[in-house]
Amino acid sequence: MPPTLASLVQHPALNLTVRAGQDRLRTAVRWVHASELVDPVPYMEGGELLLITATTLDAEDPEAMRRYVRRLTGAGVAGLGFAVGVNYEDVPEALVTAAREAGLPLLGVPRRTPFLAISKAVSAAIAADQYRAVTAGFEVQRELTRAALAEGPTALLARLAAHVDGWAALYDASGAVVAAAPDWAARRAARFGAEVRRLRERPAPASAVVGADHVSDPGQDTDADTATGTGPDATTGTRTGACAEDRVELQSLGTGRRVRGALAVGTGAALGTAERYAVHSAIALLTLTTERSRTLQAAEQRLGAAVLRMLLAGQPDHARAVAGDLYGELLDAPFRLLIAEATTGPAAAPGTPEHPLHVLAEELEAAAARAGEPVLAVPDGDGRLAVLAADGGAVVAACQAYAPRESDETGVVVGLSATTGPIATAGAYKQAEQALSVARRRGRALVEHEELATGSLLPLLADDAVRAFADGMLRALREHDAKGRGDLVASLRAWLSHHGQWDAAAADLGVHRHTLRYRMRRVEEILGRSLDDADVRMELWLALKTTAPGSPEPPGPAGTQS
Repeated sequence: MPPTLASLVQHPALNLTVRAGQDRLRTAVRWVHASELVDPVPYMEGGELLLITATTLDAEDPEAMRRYVRRLTGAGVAGLGFAVGVNYEDVPEALVTAAREAGLPLLGVPRRTPFLAISKAVSAAIAADQYRAVTAGFEVQRELTRAALAEGPTALLARLAAHVDGWAALYDASGAVVAAAPDWAARRAARFGAEVRRLRERPAPASAVVGADHVSDPGQDTDADTATGTGPDATTGTRTGACAEDRVELQSLGTGRRVRGALAVGTGAALGTAERYAVHSAIALLTLTTERSRTLQAAEQRLGAAVLRMLLAGQPDHARAVAGDLYGELLDAPFRLLIAEATTGPAAAPGTPEHPLHVLAEELEAAAARAGEPVLAVPDGDGRLAVLAADGGAVVAACQAYAPRESDETGVVVGLSATTGPIATAGAYKQAEQALSVARRRGRALVEHEELATGSLLPLLADDAVRAFADGMLRALREHDAKGRGDLVASLRAWLSHHGQWDAAAADLGVHRHTLRYRMRRVEEILGRSLDDADVRMELWLALKTTAPGSPEPPGPAGTQS
């Protein structure tokens, strides 16, 4: 523990006496300062034991002493030491009364005790406390290292929580809780997911100190010590929404600019020096674990790429043999294949942590890790991502959450195949590509292939090329109608909708069937094509549907429906 006024009073070599404030002797002493200024407050930081001989003070003036003591207490001075037998034979009663009224500890310093001796005693006590903290920190570091190597991050969190007498939690980059200790802490840690996501938006290292009942903007590029001014090398930091019951420090994990995860430590009070060293050690160990995991992920990704190539080449048995325990479970059950690519426009360079495909891959892998399910996610050619995920699992659910969103919002477009298996992977790949093409045209973030096989075909034709073809095919008929020579377009639509049945179509139009027959001959003459040709009838029907009021519009320049 740091030195206190009580420990100085009990120091056998100092012989200090208590003249006021005996009930506040447990106050910690940060340093010792001697000053004979009438107003030493501008040179104080708070927590000091101020030593005086009263050379320039009228220590017997009650009102002057009250003003002097009020300034000291306002500055957070820990206590006042008065040299007895130098300028005054005893501590003046005016100063004693003022100190009692203000609750300021007042110590009498005998003439034979130099101020330097008190300074040395405090300095030695502070050094001893720091040495104890460092020694304890090294021991905790060894304990945390053994736990991390032998049992993993969960055991490390348990040791850390016990050491700080609180709780600890590990988050992934999405803000989801990966592990927590003790077990009851998982629910409490989940409150801070939004705060972790905010840390992710800031360059690492980033930190924040928050309260359990009110969470707001975190600090950036700081150590969480700094919110309280404790711990080694405290500088400037941010504390937001502190709660008396739970003080929570969030620290980002990762060696690069992008946050790979976060550590939360919840305690009932500010961390001491030893606890601070323990937190720093945990951050370093968890960061090493994160980076080592990324190296393993790179190796797994190369293996996954080989498995996918074999599946697409129609070699499911070879693919299963190569997949082994890593991806074997995925191939033994129905899965779905998705292909994603980044939308056009300014974006981060491919392969960087900020690239939309990298962000998507991390999100899907985090979802798989939380659910304990396998996932195969590998780069597919130039600027695309291919993913195999368990049908009905967390990864597919994370993808489907993109469905209501537009591609400009997410920065990616995704095509998702129907449920498939190893032997039909090549077909699923084509399905995903077809869905991706439709998603790109519609400006949607996600399209599932099952959508293409249900509902109307017309939304698939909602692009400029199809509309231009339809307008060109019907232009001559529209020009004929515009000159008042008949209603050929409406007659053609009615005839086709009634499958060429003359009486039903004529009744729908309110004309005689001979009139309708004449109009259809005029359609053939103007178009130069026969309505007996099924292909012609199909093309005309699609042209009519594509250009009909309320038909799907082609995507605008930004990829949204115009």
